[in-house]
Amino acid sequence: MNVLVTGAYGRCGTAIIDNLHQSSDYELTYLNRSDRPDDHRYGSFDTHVADVSDYNAIRPAFDGQDAVVHLAAYPYTDGDWSDVFEPNILGMYNVLEAARDAEVESFVFGSTNHVQGLYEAELAPDIYRREHPLLLDHTDPVRPDSFYGATKSFGEDIGRYYAEAMDWPRRFYALRICTVQSAAYDNPYGPAERRVEEGEITRGDAAYQQSVKRTKATWHSRRDFAHLIDCCLQDSDVTYGIFNGVSANDRRWFSIQNARERLGYQPQDNGETWNEPPTTEQRDTES
Repeated sequence: MNVLVTGAYGRCGTAIIDNLHQSSDYELTYLNRSDRPDDHRYGSFDTHVADVSDYNAIRPAFDGQDAVVHLAAYPYTDGDWSDVFEPNILGMYNVLEAARDAEVESFVFGSTNHVQGLYEAELAPDIYRREHPLLLDHTDPVRPDSFYGATKSFGEDIGRYYAEAMDWPRRFYALRICTVQSAAYDNPYGPAERRVEEGEITRGDAAYQQSVKRTKATWHSRRDFAHLIDCCLQDSDVTYGIFNGVSANDRRWFSIQNARERLGYQPQDNGETWNEPPTTEQRDTES
């Protein structure tokens, strides 16, 4: 299967590269708005360099593709409309149009948990407890917490329009991705440890502990994320579906039942199995 990955060198895109690039099931090609130098970890891959806001620049990359995994976006909840419009609204439309014009069968869309982010905003930090009863699924109301979350909700809606009203793409998968980290921080302590290294917080203080509790709920390990992508690419039954992107964490407030039943998603990781961050040596080895 020929698969194009947009936004290939972000945290989610590199998780796909690390876990699926060598798979005999796929011929992966990458589209990114910038390349990587030859000595970079991801510098040896051929890259179609283009911005998704430029339709004519991205269109050639879609020829001959069986599937698209669309991850390119402005990914921050503090962005204003000027930050999100071109990459997330115009870019989404352009990628769908390119997929339609090139007759691409499957479209996997990197949505976000922030399309339901106001649930967390209202209930935090209580929602981070293992005993909290909330468990959101694809049938619960969308409640974006930001312009970013709202643009991803738009992406889910326009994807449904294309899948159900147009000939191509024939299948659309919206993944409400939770916390995927770079390889060096791929654990529930990763975001807190990054903030320690950046001087924002102190290891073990209240902010650190709250960050760990949140990530133990929202962590989507890189291998579980790549597995979910694989499940979508291997599926031939879904016309349109929304699936939460999260590992099998005990304290998660996002259900994975829909992904289990419709896609055969079987995550291996659970944030609760971690009681401390990896050592520097372990982290360097794993990354």
